[in-house]
Amino acid sequence: NWNRPKKEITALMTLLVSAIHKETQTLMDNNIRLSTIGDIKKLPAKAQKELQEAIEKTKENIQMTLVLALSYSSRWEILNAVQNIIKDKKKTEEINETTFQQYLTTKSVPDPELLIRTSGEYRISNFLLWQIAYSELYFTETLWPDFRKADLYKAILNYQNRERRFGKTTEQLQK
Repeated sequence: NWNRPKKEITALMTLLVSAIHKETQTLMDNNIRLSTIGDIKKLPAKAQKELQEAIEKTKENIQMTLVLALSYSSRWEILNAVQNIIKDKKKTEEINETTFQQYLTTKSVPDPELLIRTSGEYRISNFLLWQIAYSELYFTETLWPDFRKADLYKAILNYQNRERRFGKTTEQLQK
């Protein structure tokens, strides 16, 4: 959120640069690729440079992908996709869900199957609005800093007991 005081944003960006610099070797050691979603061009130049270097260094890693949402909002992502579709002069008949998906910053990231919302909040907060269309939502009163392995297990058990219908009814699935 860029409405924060400049001093706070500067501190957060300094922390980001420091964390990326410190953790890149850990990513390499664990074969983890780094990726980002969001309006990265809005980040300070130093943060962009560190991010790009870490992304480049880890691009061949295949064990897992760590996706950082930086300067990200779903509304920005959807508007950005529409603007780029217009720039590419796509014809109306060329625009469908698949085409639209290719213009999202999350195009290479699978849609989440489970979204865990901590802190007792019952809102999505402008996060992955397109991508969570068929995600299962799990709400917990536990605050994020206190969320532990036991809380994750509880969420996963809850998820495993759900019927995934992807917008269909139970009857439609049985046909």
